[in-house]
Amino acid sequence: MKQKTLFNFTYIPEKKLLKQGSESGQPVLPASDNNARKRDKIITEDKGNLQNLLSELDKLVGLAKVKELVREIMAFVEISRRRERFNLKNENLVLHMIFSGNPGTGKTTVARLLGKMLAELKVLPKGHLTEVERADLVGEFIGHTAQKCREQIRKAMGGILFIDEAYSLARGGEKDFGKEAIDTLVKAMEDHKNEIILILAGYQREMEYFLRTNPGLRSRFPIQIHFPDYSSEELLEIAQLMLDERQYSLSVGAAEYLRSYLKSRTTDKIANFSNARLVRNLIEKAIRRQAVRLVNRNIYSRNDLMVLLREDFLPPAGSGEEHYLPD
Repeated sequence: MKQKTLFNFTYIPEKKLLKQGSESGQPVLPASDNNARKRDKIITEDKGNLQNLLSELDKLVGLAKVKELVREIMAFVEISRRRERFNLKNENLVLHMIFSGNPGTGKTTVARLLGKMLAELKVLPKGHLTEVERADLVGEFIGHTAQKCREQIRKAMGGILFIDEAYSLARGGEKDFGKEAIDTLVKAMEDHKNEIILILAGYQREMEYFLRTNPGLRSRFPIQIHFPDYSSEELLEIAQLMLDERQYSLSVGAAEYLRSYLKSRTTDKIANFSNARLVRNLIEKAIRRQAVRLVNRNIYSRNDLMVLLREDFLPPAGSGEEHYLPD
């Protein structure tokens, strides 16, 4: 009798499910098989998402060494996980990083992609990016700094805390509240090492000086990535991507001017060169000047609204704006 009750309870509902499935044309698998399918689907989706993020990284102009190092980090995380399954020794995953380089070299973009990748690999719970600077961390009176730091750490928990111009935290000397901010951040790195990754970013020379001011900092950031300046050809490629995104194009004269201008700027080796930011500013100014040139026209074509001319890249005479006239 007990066997009959067990049989009726366990198997008859399954037969009904199989029957319903066959009538609808969709076979229904036993619960164990369904769970396995779900697990396989999650694994496949995770790998697909990670591949999409790597493709997004590869689409960034230049940054060959940076891309190579990001792939090394991804491989290191994956192999560490595989070693863990076989009870092999693993070094602790310390992924706090320093990004050094001039503005406009892709530091924030790479940090954002990296956060998403680490979330896909289950290294970070969320993988979001919280971007802050000195004013967001350093207070104006005793106790205020620790409070502000903890608030930013709370926002970044589960993802990446990205501190731009991090060297500014050490500018005020021993009595400055910036030192308190550094101490609070270092403590958070230890207390929440599995829940947050800290990335310090800034100019290369200033970041090197910053690390020398606190000897204990360098060892806490085992991954240091330098973002080099773009070449003039890479900047032209970035310009074309920006123009395509905005549905604009360059006339022959404008393209020649932009090429000569960027070549001059990159050849001069300007300190703290702004790279992609310079290109964006040039294009946005040209778009505004084109608007001024066209706004009072009664007759215009679709092509007129799209094409930027050489004159759109030249500042008005007497404006005092910097410009370059190629030979």
